[in-house]
Formats: sequence, C-alpha cells, structure tokens
Amino acid sequence: MSHPAHRVLLVGALALSVAGCAALRRSDAPAPPPDLLELGAAEVSTTAPPPEAAAYAHFLAGMLAANRGDQAEATTQFERAVEADPSSAMLHQRLAALYVRQGRLADALEQSQAAVRLDPTDVDGRLMYADVLSTVGRDGEAVREYEAVLAEDPDREQARLLLGVLYAKQGDFARAEATLTYLIERDPDSFLGYYYLGRVRTAGQNFAGAEAAYRKALAINPNAQPVLVDIALLYEATQRPDEAIVIYEQVLRANPRQDQVRRRLGALYARQRKYDDALAQFRELEKGDADAQDTRTKIGLILLETGEYDRAVNEFSLVLGAEPGNARARYYLASTYEQSGDPARAIEEYQRIPPEHELYVDAQRNVVTLLQQSGQGDAAAAALRRARELKPDEAELIDVEAVLLREQGKVPEAIAVMQQLVEAHPDNDRYQFTLGALYDENKERERGMEYMRRAIELNPENAPALNYLGYTYAEQGVKLDEAETLIRRALALSPHDGFYLDSLGWVFYQRGDYSKAIEYLERAVQIAGDDPTITEHLGDAYRKAGRTDEALRVYREALGRATEPDQTERLRGKIDDLQRAGQHQGAS
Repeated sequence: MSHPAHRVLLVGALALSVAGCAALRRSDAPAPPPDLLELGAAEVSTTAPPPEAAAYAHFLAGMLAANRGDQAEATTQFERAVEADPSSAMLHQRLAALYVRQGRLADALEQSQAAVRLDPTDVDGRLMYADVLSTVGRDGEAVREYEAVLAEDPDREQARLLLGVLYAKQGDFARAEATLTYLIERDPDSFLGYYYLGRVRTAGQNFAGAEAAYRKALAINPNAQPVLVDIALLYEATQRPDEAIVIYEQVLRANPRQDQVRRRLGALYARQRKYDDALAQFRELEKGDADAQDTRTKIGLILLETGEYDRAVNEFSLVLGAEPGNARARYYLASTYEQSGDPARAIEEYQRIPPEHELYVDAQRNVVTLLQQSGQGDAAAAALRRARELKPDEAELIDVEAVLLREQGKVPEAIAVMQQLVEAHPDNDRYQFTLGALYDENKERERGMEYMRRAIELNPENAPALNYLGYTYAEQGVKLDEAETLIRRALALSPHDGFYLDSLGWVFYQRGDYSKAIEYLERAVQIAGDDPTITEHLGDAYRKAGRTDEALRVYREALGRATEPDQTERLRGKIDDLQRAGQHQGAS
C-alpha cells in the first residue's frame, strides 16, 4: 500500500498544474500532454451521415452551428438528431464530445456509453468512453476500456499514455512503466512517452530513473518548460534546492509570467534565508498576480522573519484592507505586533480571529500567554473562560488552562484539569508528560515518573520526557546507567539542546567523573548560558575538580541570574564557602 505522501506526489506529478497553460501556447513548447477533458473532446471519426431525413437535417444544422462556434445551437441540433435516430453510434459520439466541451460529464458519459453499446468495434468511440470514465473518476472501468482499445490498436498513443497514467494512479508502477516503455520502443522519439515515463517514475519514487526519462524528453525538445518544471520539482523532492533554483530561473527567463514557478522560486529562496532574493520574486509577482493578497502575505512573512516589523505590519494591513475576513493574515499581523513588543495590539488582533477558523485555538493560547506575561492574571483567566465556553471540548484549551493554573501557583487544580485531559486522551504522550511534571512539582515524584514512563511508552521519541526521567534519576544519584541511556536518546533527537547536555553532564558529575562532567556542562552553558541552574552545575563540577577560581566566577554569574529565593540563598552559601576557604588558605 502506498504512503499518503506518495499519493500527493502522484497527483502533483500527473496534473501538470505548475507549468500552466501559457507555456503550452508558446511556439517553442511541446504539444500539450493529454488532458482528460481535452482528449474526451477529440474529434470523432468521420462516419457517414445518418440516412434518416430528420436526423440528417439536424446533423447538418449541428455541423454548421459548430463550424461557426455556436456550441449551444450545435448541442441542441445533435440532441434532436439523436432523438430522430437513436440507433446511430456516430450521433451519440458527436453529442458526447459536445457535452464534454461544456463540462456536462454525466451527459457525456451516457452518450459515449450508448455509442459503445451500439458499435463496440469503433476504436474512437471506445476511446472517448474511456476518456470520460477516467475524467469522472471511474478509473477501473477506464482501464478496461483503454486495454480494449489497445487490443484493437496497439499503437494508439493517446490510449497508451493515459493507461500508463491510470496504472500509476492505482499504484501499479511496474505496469505503468511497462506500458510507457512499449510506446517508447515503438517510437524512440516519443516526447510524451519519455515525459510521462518520468512522471510515473517520480510517482513511484524512482527519482534517478525519472530524471533520466526527463533528460531524454529534453533531448527531443530542449525548451519544453513542463519538463523543466518537473525536473525542478524532482530536485526539490530530493533535497537539491540549488539545482532546482537554476532550473526555475531558466524557465522564468524564457517565460517571466510563469507565476507558479516564481512562487516556488521565492519559497526556495526564503527557505535558504536569501530574503532579498525571495522578496524580489514576490514583488515581481505582486505586479500582475491575480492573487495579489496571497503574494502580499508571503512578503509580510519574509519581512516578519527578517525583523522588519513596520514593513510587515504594512503588508498584512494592506491584505486585511482588501480582505477584512482573512483570518490568517490577521493572525500574522498579531504575531508581528507580538514579536515587535506591542502585546496590547497583538492581543487585540488575536481576539479578532473567529472561533470557526483553524487558528482560533492558537490565537487564544497566545492571548492567555501575553496577558499572563504582562501581569494580567485575571484577564488571562477571563479570556480563557470565554474561549472554553465557545470550545468546551477543545483539548488544547484545556491544556492551556492547566498551564495557567500552574503559573498562578495552583498546582493541585492544574493536576485535576490535566488528569481529566489524560483520561479523555490516554494515547497523547504530551499530556502524559505535562501531568507527570505537575505531579513532580507537587512533590509527588514517584507518581510523576509513572506518567513520564507512560509518555515514553506511547512515544519513544518524546525527547522532553526522556530527558526529564533521565535527569530525575541523575539528580537522585540512582540508575545512572539508565539515566545516561535516556538522556542520550533525547540528545540523538535534539543534539544541540543545552538542557539535555546539562543532564548528561550531571550524570557524569554523580559518577565522580568531573572532567567529563565539565566537558558537557561547558557546552550546555555555551548554548543555554542564561539558565542559572546549568551555570551552577558547572560551578559545582569546577569546585569538585579543584578549579576554585573558575567555580567562584560561574557561581557569581549564576547568582546574577537567579530568581528563586532557594537558589539565591544556596549560591550565596557556596560563594561564601569558597571565599572563606580561600582566605584560610592565604592565612596558612
């Protein structure tokens, strides 16, 4: 069974959406790859006109209307012709083609099916029936019809291409490739054969084979923009962004109005933190983009990322001026105010996110956090109550309530809230972790560690739980081998986390291996040096290793950052001890 991501890739590989229609209208572009609707509307074979007088009259009137571009009149005349002579497969087939062009697929399916029923030997009629079946999503039936067409006419390129596409869509990549390879063997210059072979191989994640097929297609038509775009997409999928950028730039030099390509190029630049280049692409899009607000939003996000908050506010405000209901742009505007140090305006914008929007819960969480950080505990609680009234069963809001209670010093109440949440969501490892930490804070350590172990059982890659349990053992000086294993697992997931490095350093400290402890604790301080506990740990290791002057220095640094009364008193005691010891040594 294919992974869901593979199905997404298949859709992207077979839709030809990125290249756009403009590329296919260029004189140097390849013939358009077969589109199911267009193939369904292909001209039918020139069968002799119907002998019945009435049917013949309507047939002629329909042909004349079609020739002058009057599709509505042509359809009316062919409907009357079918009524006059329902036994004519040709009339059913012609009417089906007209229905396809008008998007009336159900009617087209009915007429093409009637044509096949009346004349099952007509390959063109059967091909149209297969095209309509595939267009309406009846892939299994379409496959059977394409196979029947190829049994009668093995060299029918259109049927073979679409049959290969459908095999790939069904996950049968071997048959898809065999179908297209047969076409290429019969016609080594089949541009479409190589092109679709590349797409099928991409869908099957045979990226090297896909690139080889695309290169063959480009050897036949070097300026084929759809192929170039697909190669660039392949480079993105295989983590080759620089090569993708080169291709996208090549496509845009040939056709600057390839907006989807420009968007992808801008996104690649942004991911590489080449913000000036990304902005240049999005500014270019803004000039003639039908979806200008989406482009402005991307520009705003880049400006937000680069810290140009005033300009980001301007972009998001312009989007909201054109689209007041654009909740996503409003969320980004609120985020900009928050990061720029304007919590009041951030709260105002967050609170305007409607409850039905997917970002509502995140917005309310941010509102509560900002109010709490600004010392407005009562307002934070009130905001949370309002959100809970609108979303009473929203687990994330219940989680926020527990955090808020804990920050207000109401740890038992927070435990009660989280206990209900864990019971409602027993398979959520994050909730198990939070409940475990709350029990530990409430001096119910053993019960807290039970929930930590459950969190790890549910998710062996829950790095915070791995570290929490490992550090707890290290702090107690027990199960140090298990503690090291747990912490190293956490570090494998987050190798540059200063707190995890501190935990590992503390394991070595408890073993008495102070040189190894100092190695990890110094790295931890480099990463998370603002944390007074990590700094104190390094001072303890220096002190045990006899490096008194360094211990005294880092103890003083930790004291300057400490906020907890217990830690402040403890650090002063350690500093006094070292100073007295130094004075005594000097006197001796």
